Amino acid sequence: MTLVSFDIDGTLEIGEPPGIITIAAVQMARRLGYLVGTCSDRPVAHQRQLWERLALNPDFTVLKHRLAEVKASFTATAYYHIGDTDVDEHFAGLAGFHFLRADAVSFRSWGPELFRVPDPDGHQP
Repeated sequence: MTLVSFDIDGTLEIGEPPGIITIAAVQMARRLGYLVGTCSDRPVAHQRQLWERLALNPDFTVLKHRLAEVKASFTATAYYHIGDTDVDEHFAGLAGFHFLRADAVSFRSWGPELFRVPDPDGHQP
């Protein structure tokens, strides 16, 4: 089982600013059987509203500094946090998550394999 935590702003395409991770990629993660949710600076209630608008049911919504609680709550073979800042990387490391940077260059190395979607240049995994 794989668990993927998403930052919102600068990471997801619906963030402010928009990020590189599409909602299609999030939906694919869900179809692949991954545990998915958000770990953001945005209030938990706001995160839940975002998921409701997407008609997706997250496995978790937490504030960024509480990422370790997600790991303690779910048993998985791999834990990933996808974000766009050094703060994301810091909290991912503290919680024992693999950090994946949400930018076009980094996405080419991990996105197609993790999400089974084309990279930003259209290359299939």
